[in-house]
Amino acid sequence: MEPPAYTIVPATEWETWTADEDAVIIDVREPFEWARGVLPGSELVSLNELPERLDEYDTDQAILLVCRTGSRSGMAAQFLAMRGYTNVANLNGGLFDLGMA
Repeated sequence: MEPPAYTIVPATEWETWTADEDAVIIDVREPFEWARGVLPGSELVSLNELPERLDEYDTDQAILLVCRTGSRSGMAAQFLAMRGYTNVANLNGGLFDLGMA
């Protein structure tokens, strides 16, 4: 069985994607990493907090997940997709590819 799909958003296209989709940006890094730089408008919900905060987001809300390199946000995107979230995306390369990590 294939895992549910999510969108991969190139780092250089995050602004366009979030505007086009009216997306929420969730940064899944830890609070100490947040101080190193964030995407404007993003919310901090560390990866380990995400399961307990699912009820804060509609399953049809566009969500862009962000982390330092795209690894944790990829896990978060998969996690949400497996729980029925239909418009989930991962920032490919994370903040590192934007020179922010």
